[in-house]
Amino acid sequence: MSASDRQHTLAKAASITGTSLHTGEQVALTLQPAPENFGFKFRRIDLEDKPFIPALVEKVQKVERATTIAEGGVNVHTVEHVISALTGMGVDNAIIEMDANEPPIVDGSSQPFVELIKKAGLQEQSEPRKIFEIREPIYQETRDGTILTIVPDKKFRVSCTNVGPGGRFTQYLSLEITPETYEKEIAPARTFVYYEDIAPLMEKGLIKGGTLEAAVVVRGETLLSKQPLRFENEFVRHKILDIVGDLMLSGKRIRGHVIAVRPGHGPNTEMARAIVAQYNAMRAMVPPAVNIPGGEAVLDVNEVMNILPHRYPFLLVDRIVGFEGENKCRGVKNVTINEPYFQGHFPGHPIMPGVLQLEAMAQVASIVLLRLPGNEGKIGYFMSANNVKWRKPVLPGDTLFIETEVLKVKRSIAQAVGRCVVNGQVVSEADLMFSVVDR
Repeated sequence: MSASDRQHTLAKAASITGTSLHTGEQVALTLQPAPENFGFKFRRIDLEDKPFIPALVEKVQKVERATTIAEGGVNVHTVEHVISALTGMGVDNAIIEMDANEPPIVDGSSQPFVELIKKAGLQEQSEPRKIFEIREPIYQETRDGTILTIVPDKKFRVSCTNVGPGGRFTQYLSLEITPETYEKEIAPARTFVYYEDIAPLMEKGLIKGGTLEAAVVVRGETLLSKQPLRFENEFVRHKILDIVGDLMLSGKRIRGHVIAVRPGHGPNTEMARAIVAQYNAMRAMVPPAVNIPGGEAVLDVNEVMNILPHRYPFLLVDRIVGFEGENKCRGVKNVTINEPYFQGHFPGHPIMPGVLQLEAMAQVASIVLLRLPGNEGKIGYFMSANNVKWRKPVLPGDTLFIETEVLKVKRSIAQAVGRCVVNGQVVSEADLMFSVVDR
């Protein structure tokens, strides 16, 4: 597994201070390392219990000019630039500590946060990176002309068209998002606002920290900024910056081609919800984990089928009649003349194939493996069978008792022994090896 296939967090903490855009407060923000599978969580260290707010779409409270998330009445505003920088630069797990309810706006881009991430450095983790590949197109359209589509792609690409009021500053850009392209092509792009929108925002108590250093103001066809544009098409680049941050509120890195026309935080977060819905629909196809009882337990055939994926004509255990400790299991197979294999094995002389007795041992041993903590819902693949011996033929009318014991489990590899017994006599036995994998 290459480094890019593994999760990454920050190598150390790094801090930045500045003024928040909408509240105008001074704020210190610190990026902290986080464990595997943690994701991104904000932490309000200015509050007594220092609560965490997960950066997930189900926590989104409102999306007016910026994305706000909340947990138990505790808010964090304007989260998209920080999340965008972390996502774009290849960070999977991080704690974002703040002593106010909004990150510093700095220059209105995500470049200061990219520099902060580079200052902290990245630390590779052992768990594989989780990426959701879009397999069915997702399409959304709003009444005011916003169109967002994600189509299948083996890369993460964004093609975006920005359209201002009256068609002003129509800009288009398409590129693959990687840490290299994000840092160079997207992170420096600053937020922008149209002059006619400023008064309504101020009336709502927003943009108290807004300055010409923190945003590009558009008045008619004129740009009001203390710095020249960083790109000829800086506006569409900032729209892509927002898309990267807002879609990550799904909690999933994606592979897919995002095609956006006139995007905004509201439609972006709705698309994040759609990503979650498609992901959940995909995961719904995985059989739920089954609680396999311990101690003296008997499992009927329906409970066996909840654990094993095998079905007719290849389910070779009818009932589990007992467990012994954590590693031993005993199953039963009633062998009848109705078994489909007796038609050809052999006509006029029906004998249960020895390889199917071996398979019966494997199925019963798998139940022991899937009973171990952490293996619920998984599946056992046969890797090898050694010292296999068939001692007596098994005939229609026999009751096959299948006895297995798991001897050793190391990571996802397990060793076991099994034997089949009819009328108290061993009819077959073998040493088995399995790999336990996700379904």
